[in-house]
Amino acid sequence: MENLLIEKMVLGQVSTNCYLAVNKKTKEAIVIDPADEARRIDKKIKELGLKPTAILLTHGHFDHIKAAAEISDLYEILIYAHEKEEEVMKDSLLNLSANFGEPFTAVADMLHTDEQELFLAGMKIRVLHTPGHTQGSVCYYFPDEQVLFSGDTLFYGSVGRTDFPTGSMSQLVHSAKEKLFVLPEEVKVYPGHGEETTIRYEKRYNPFLS
Repeated sequence: MENLLIEKMVLGQVSTNCYLAVNKKTKEAIVIDPADEARRIDKKIKELGLKPTAILLTHGHFDHIKAAAEISDLYEILIYAHEKEEEVMKDSLLNLSANFGEPFTAVADMLHTDEQELFLAGMKIRVLHTPGHTQGSVCYYFPDEQVLFSGDTLFYGSVGRTDFPTGSMSQLVHSAKEKLFVLPEEVKVYPGHGEETTIRYEKRYNPFLS
């Protein structure tokens, strides 16, 4: 993580982790899961003197995407999501916003695919399609920094819920074991909720994936 700075903000009514992945050399930043409270995100960006270059969404649930459009418009940057998550983002029932009394939808500017390699803010990023929490859930792996942003696929000692629309526990377990547990054990994991963990710890101690 020599060239990567990670700033975490816990935002919104279900305490969602929004991350700023910052290239220390250039001050370019990627906004990952702009949960809510666009003003707070903007304030942090300005405080740190950052230059946002893109928004990455791990999945389309309301608590991860609510501020995406506002931040995108504010900085004139593109929103990225997996191609199979487009349906979830565009439906207030599937993205769960309707359940919380404030239905809304969102649209991604760029739809990526499994194992696609992105180069943003001067950093290489691998898209890992990890269905289970939703059909188009992804994790973003920064191989040079050995960092993984896991969204709601993998948590510290737990995994994401699978009882929402398009969810599947069997798919989630398969995703974690086949796509994440093959990464180097020292990879640090930054989840969509809660505290950070490592691939090593989860392989050994996660009760849902033993």
